[in-house]
Amino acid sequence: MSADARSGFAVPSAPGSGQSVPGSGIGAGVDIGIGTGWGAGSGAGSGTSAEPARAATDDASAGARASHPGTRGSARPRAMLGTLRAALAAAAPEWWPVWLGLALLFLPTFASLFSGAWIGEEQGHGPMIFGLALWLIYRKWPEVRALGPAASAAAGWPVLACGLLLHLLGRTQHILMFEIGAIVLTLAAVVLVKRGAAALRVLWFPFFFMLFMVPLPSEFVAAVTMPMKMAVSWATEHLLFAAGYPVARSGVILQIGQYQLLVADACAGLQTLLTLEALGLFYLNLMRHPSAFRNVGLALLIVPISFSANVIRVIVLTLVTYYLGDAAGQGFLHGFAGMVLFLTALALILAVDSGLQWMARRRGGVRGKGP
Repeated sequence: MSADARSGFAVPSAPGSGQSVPGSGIGAGVDIGIGTGWGAGSGAGSGTSAEPARAATDDASAGARASHPGTRGSARPRAMLGTLRAALAAAAPEWWPVWLGLALLFLPTFASLFSGAWIGEEQGHGPMIFGLALWLIYRKWPEVRALGPAASAAAGWPVLACGLLLHLLGRTQHILMFEIGAIVLTLAAVVLVKRGAAALRVLWFPFFFMLFMVPLPSEFVAAVTMPMKMAVSWATEHLLFAAGYPVARSGVILQIGQYQLLVADACAGLQTLLTLEALGLFYLNLMRHPSAFRNVGLALLIVPISFSANVIRVIVLTLVTYYLGDAAGQGFLHGFAGMVLFLTALALILAVDSGLQWMARRRGGVRGKGP
């Protein structure tokens, strides 16, 4: 949104309990299976020499844990890190040529994206989509490994050739859609070649999710975005007018007080809608509801949720400009409104999902009471 019509808008042991209790067979921290053999009665001679040493060792471990209370809490992350390192070390001989080739191929592309398209408002969702997709692949990778060794899919090499050709065209002709699309295609081809078609079926959603970071043709975006901006401007005007603000509208230009604001593509465009749609699909994949009614309903309602979040963003920017002036509307608070957009969309998704959950449970209860 712009201030004029030209610009756009993560029971402790007692001290000294190293000695065993006579007749009980249990020392400080001693395993029960060992102590039961030398209580009052038989077996005292067989356990006497081993138990004091075991008890002293356990006391030392207990003292170390007492002096470092965070050791037990950090044991699980350390174990997970050790497992990851072992897996990487085992996979290194097989995968390091692939990693090296992908780095040489796509590092220049990522350098251009992070210094160009991905720092703008229209394509700023790209790093988030790519990072979440990589995390989904990492989350699904144990399932891929559980498939065992698989034969290379024959379709992998043609897909790889298409990905490399698309990358060449996008890089040399500066076609961003081809250059980013080649990343998705090449990574899918690598999975096909290395792990087979079964692995790609397991990882279908992360690769589908990556498609949301591929920019669409500008002509198509412009044709679809204009009606969306008109609708957002109309809704903003009527809501603010109903609240008693001096607001008027001409097309996508809002007039409030002495200020004119242009609803730009970044505030109510197709890319914003697609980004919020991707956020909703990611939420669905993460939650994995068993109810088909809940999944389909939420997927369909993401579109009006996205529209509502866009309207709220434009209202926030309009009121900021009205009360604090042009500088506030186009400064830090303009960027902060983008965060408001995604937080609003997330809150609406959670609220709608809760409502659908209640409806699904009610439907299930009605069916259960039926004959």
